[in-house]
Amino acid sequence: MPELVYSTKIKAMPKVNDFVVKFANVNGSGSASANNMFAKAIFRMGIPVSPHNIFPSNIQGLPTWYEVRISEDNYLGRREGVDLMVAMNEQTIKADIQSVVPGGYVLFDSSKALANDLIRDDVNYLPLPLKDICLREFEKPAQRQLFKNIVYVGALAAFLNIDFKVLTEMVSEQFRGKEKLILPNIHALELGQKYVSENFEYPLPLQLKKSNKTAGKILIDGNTAVGLGCVYGGATIASWYPLTPSTSVVDSFGKYCNRLRIDPGTGKKKFSIIQAEDELAAIGIAIGAGWNGARAFTASSGPGVSLMQEFLGLAYFSEVPVVLFNIQRVGPSTGMPTRTQQGDLFSCAYASHGDTKQILLFPSTPKECFEFAADAFDISDRLQTPVIVMSDLELGMNEQICDQLSWDDSRVYDRGKVLSAEQLEEIEKFGRYQDIDGDGIPYRTYPGTHPHKGSYFTRGSSHDANAAYTEDGDVYAEVMDRIALKFETAANYLPKPEISNQAKQPLGMIYLGTTTGAIQEVLDSLAKKGIALDTLRIKAFPFHQSVKEFVNDHELVYIIEQNRDAQLKSLLKIECNANEEQMHSILSYNGLLITAQHIERDILDSMTALENAKDVPA
Repeated sequence: MPELVYSTKIKAMPKVNDFVVKFANVNGSGSASANNMFAKAIFRMGIPVSPHNIFPSNIQGLPTWYEVRISEDNYLGRREGVDLMVAMNEQTIKADIQSVVPGGYVLFDSSKALANDLIRDDVNYLPLPLKDICLREFEKPAQRQLFKNIVYVGALAAFLNIDFKVLTEMVSEQFRGKEKLILPNIHALELGQKYVSENFEYPLPLQLKKSNKTAGKILIDGNTAVGLGCVYGGATIASWYPLTPSTSVVDSFGKYCNRLRIDPGTGKKKFSIIQAEDELAAIGIAIGAGWNGARAFTASSGPGVSLMQEFLGLAYFSEVPVVLFNIQRVGPSTGMPTRTQQGDLFSCAYASHGDTKQILLFPSTPKECFEFAADAFDISDRLQTPVIVMSDLELGMNEQICDQLSWDDSRVYDRGKVLSAEQLEEIEKFGRYQDIDGDGIPYRTYPGTHPHKGSYFTRGSSHDANAAYTEDGDVYAEVMDRIALKFETAANYLPKPEISNQAKQPLGMIYLGTTTGAIQEVLDSLAKKGIALDTLRIKAFPFHQSVKEFVNDHELVYIIEQNRDAQLKSLLKIECNANEEQMHSILSYNGLLITAQHIERDILDSMTALENAKDVPA
């Protein structure tokens, strides 16, 4: 068997602040905090970093990966290929080593020799006897397992030139109040650093150099940002049923409410979080609270949203505001609960039976998760209808770099057309579903506003403009037409698309949500090949008129989305009457975030196919 030592014979291109490190661990081994420390240390060095946690849906024992993209150019989408693999899982080590690019590195626990079939002659091996080091230095078995992870972070600090002071400061902060844990963790970091300094030439050609590209930025996950956005957006009621990957939305809301929503005089809570018996009950509670005048929400994912469909139809038809956060995951059925996808576009756009249409918002960063969460309550109140914020697991559960969150303290909540007792006094007769202003949005009242005026039946059955029961088909049609008009009015209140088409290129690209992270990298790479594209990022549904105009203005538009059935493309065909021949789908649905390399390959292949088709005689 080849001697496993670090070798300079296998040349690696020097890379500074531009490479991918991937950790392969076993779920439940305590690696998560160590790997997270690694990513945050790079962020604190001022270097843009993008961590992606790829984990199983069971509690313990299955493989888990933590992928860290480092990019001085701020390309924070996933990248194909691994420059340095920290291979700590025997179950997956063969595939893990195969994913390393030629000239890359494999750091492994050399307490046990690698099998012959794991030796590649085009990568560098970094053997560290982690188990032996921990057996010698730590007495308790639990410590040996946990500190093994910290030791390899210390080794990476030497290999990659991480500022060691940053790591020790992070340990001190993490265990503040548990001082007896600080010194052992720092000792474990020093063990890894010391072993590298005594046994290897270091640092590697892969190196980190302090930068200032993260100044004014924060690292936060989308679900945490959503929870905080709900607090600032005025939500007081959260009803939920736990479901991966949405659970931390309500956890975050509760954490911030306990800091910001406690009456300082009485100590009483000024919010309510209700764990319901299932998803039906969860959204029913939220709708009831919205009907009563509270700002209420629930959070779920695909399977839970499927169960909520009938109640969403009730809120649509009876025109009750409610906010739903759908943190999408891989479906159908149970699917892959801990993998990401954009597979719920169709089911949410037309959620429930009959002629329904729902308001959808598509955040692409944690900052937008915060902003769209707050905005969703204004939009829902103004339009008197459900609003579904379409995040996904990648955005919701992974920390990402974004601008600092901000809030205008002078902002006033938009409660929409709600009549006060004084206004009711001036009205001869109140009709709950009358369109007074011609925008499709009726006036409503809160329960108990007036002793005699403003009451009405809220029903899911057919009703007329005064909320009275009817089975007159023509009257029903009038109500449905008025609700449809409301969704035309919605364009005035929804976030407009982000468009870059000043160059008026013949080719365009439409995308939404977490596909955004790959787009700038694609554009820059194609530009080097002399190819330019206009772009449009969708932020909301129903689509703004400019979306239709964008498709019509281009010979070919690439539709980037993360599902199998091209759901966004189908919505564009239905809602914008877009020409099938003007659109080309680029799809990814393996549960991982789409890469710039995937998008670029598809674009180049399609362009080649188009050129070849032009050369074929008619």
